[in-house]
Amino acid sequence: MDEVSYRNSADRTDQSVRQADIPHQARIYNYLLGGNHHFAGDRNAAEEALAVFPDLRIAARENRAFLRRATRFAALAGVRQFLEIGAGIPTAPALHEIAQQIAPDSRVLYVDNEPMFFVQVRDLLVGTEQGKVSCLEADLRDPERILSSSVLRETLDLTRPVALSLLAVLHFLEDDDDPYGIVERLLTALPSGSYLTISHPTGDFEPTTEALGEKFRSRGISARQRDRTQVAGFFRGLEFVDPGLVPIHTWRPDDPILADVTEAAVSIYGAVACKP
Repeated sequence: MDEVSYRNSADRTDQSVRQADIPHQARIYNYLLGGNHHFAGDRNAAEEALAVFPDLRIAARENRAFLRRATRFAALAGVRQFLEIGAGIPTAPALHEIAQQIAPDSRVLYVDNEPMFFVQVRDLLVGTEQGKVSCLEADLRDPERILSSSVLRETLDLTRPVALSLLAVLHFLEDDDDPYGIVERLLTALPSGSYLTISHPTGDFEPTTEALGEKFRSRGISARQRDRTQVAGFFRGLEFVDPGLVPIHTWRPDDPILADVTEAAVSIYGAVACKP
């Protein structure tokens, strides 16, 4: 039976209201995707970012499309367990909808640190009777909390392959947060046959994206771009799925690439890799 784990939703609503003027990356992303779950502070921060990098909505859209393709790949490869950290506010189709459309018995755990996420999950995260959908409030910076959580143990069996998704979230970690160590710790807990999917903004194709990072940092949001070699470092010891680490819009596209979807417009690397 589908299950969503949450606590004290009324308290979370109050907390979100108190933070209405403080932008949060999950709500900014929701705004860029045309969602309804954001505050004035998020909209203002997003519009300031768009003034610096007008293609930001294209990048957000392509990131969601990459999530759909990567999830579909993992499900078709036989994976039935999915862990998305930094899940953000649900946007249709959500990861569990993609996975359970292919395999109704898929089990999905969403992890995020945004209070509004937990206000919305009961209405938006409705899965199949055969599968399971759960949520955990935790920060990527604390992998031990995630891995030791009772919610994770009730949702996922870590003796069986898991598809771990870290989509457009690692750039919020500064080098001092030890992002490579965090990814390694998460992967260590997963068995052989598991998959890692990452998307990560880069300045390799468009110099103005560095100004975009500075704009977010001025709003109190870390935004660390990394080049191709640095992003590849997250996949150490894994086997890339073809075509490897590429601009996300070129990773197994479903349709012909639109004219406005260029490397500079997207400025995000992505890949799927398997743990041998």
